[in-house]
Amino acid sequence: MDISGLRSEYTGPWLNEADAGHDPLALFRAWFDDAVAAGEPEANAMTLATATPGGVPSARMVLLKGADERGFTFFTNYGSRKGHELAANPVAALVLYWAILKRQVRVEGRVGRVSGEESAAYFASRPRGSRLGALASDQSAVIAGREVLERRLAELEAAHPGDDVPMPPDWGGFRVVPDLIEFWQGRPNRLHDRLSFRRAGADWTRERLAP
Repeated sequence: MDISGLRSEYTGPWLNEADAGHDPLALFRAWFDDAVAAGEPEANAMTLATATPGGVPSARMVLLKGADERGFTFFTNYGSRKGHELAANPVAALVLYWAILKRQVRVEGRVGRVSGEESAAYFASRPRGSRLGALASDQSAVIAGREVLERRLAELEAAHPGDDVPMPPDWGGFRVVPDLIEFWQGRPNRLHDRLSFRRAGADWTRERLAP
């Protein structure tokens, strides 16, 4: 398989300091709105990278469910591999990539659990099937086969025929409190625009990085 010749030219708009401003969260919200308006499929899909205390990394796709002054929020099973790694080493990196717009956002920061009330409120907002799925799956555990999940789901559907599906006790949200947010805009000739915002107390220090 020869993939060395696969390439595309980037023709995105400029990312300049005047338009970016000094508030990376405001810029993120603007870019996210642009991604949704452009029809990006699952604009809130992002790579979450974690690591063990010894530095062994792992990464997977999750869905961003909140982004504000408090940080970037996602939900998962606390007993999963990412849950265990974040409990032992509470730092993470996020990457969102919007192919239509040729834009990427990187986030690095400290991680903590959201409140039980916030987790419960989000869980209650999910479709019934998603709630049953979360209850059925012991995420990251080794199972004998797909039939284990199907059987467990059928049991839970019978046990909870209505809309009252309980939240698993080991399920909830994490919030990444950013120390760094970097914006990348694809540009011609691989001379991409990169603006990095690093937290400096209550403010942010903005720098342009070479591509």
